[in-house]
Amino acid sequence: MPVDFLDLPARDPKPRTAGLTHVLDPGAGPAAVADLLRGAAAHVDIWKVGWGTAYVDAALAEKMTLLAAHGIDVCLGGTLLEIAWSQGRATECLAWARDAGFDRVEVSNGTVAMTPAEKRALIERAARDFTVLAEVGSKAPGEQHAARWWPAECRADLDAGATLVVTEGRQSGTVGTFDDQGRVRPDVVEAVVAAVGVERVVFEAPRASQQAWFIRRFGAAVNLGNVAPADVLSVETLRLGLRSDTAAPPRAAGADTA
Repeated sequence: MPVDFLDLPARDPKPRTAGLTHVLDPGAGPAAVADLLRGAAAHVDIWKVGWGTAYVDAALAEKMTLLAAHGIDVCLGGTLLEIAWSQGRATECLAWARDAGFDRVEVSNGTVAMTPAEKRALIERAARDFTVLAEVGSKAPGEQHAARWWPAECRADLDAGATLVVTEGRQSGTVGTFDDQGRVRPDVVEAVVAAVGVERVVFEAPRASQQAWFIRRFGAAVNLGNVAPADVLSVETLRLGLRSDTAAPPRAAGADTA
């Protein structure tokens, strides 16, 4: 039975265009996915099959069927497409992803050296068949001048046909958008938002402290990425102010007299 006795921030129903929760799947099996979706499917918008796990997962088709049945878009991780591109096999990779039933693909350049023009061309090619998420940032720690270079790259990626841009954070939450201690780099975040608007950005934020920072800064409708499957409900409670990290100030003592 639904519960509705609290005043909470409004959340659009699925399919949403804002307040997206983008899950990073490290290779979960179908049983684990089914167990999660029983209680949390309403809170998952995009399911990214991380790295190259889709290429080696014998149960991929079963998992994709489960996700589709719950109205969740499945995204191919950018690293696999980068590797395919580096071997001259991007066309084959995209054809395989289409046949496998992926709705979205991530186009990134954080692992393999790729010029801006090459990245734009890959986005344009992928956008013929998929909704494209374009990731900005390096997977190596200590990236310099991200606040200077990322805004232009974000604009170029969207102009090339990407629907959303994704700020690099990795599963560790210690690169790109964050320093090596996992602290948010506000100058990078604000530069990207000023360039393309917060609604066009998915912030990879795998840690609860990072998720809370973005929700406090931009509200419940901020798009959060690289959420661990086990953390989906936790993220939703952060969005709704049901954890101390994002809860509204308490009312005066004795306000509830029931």
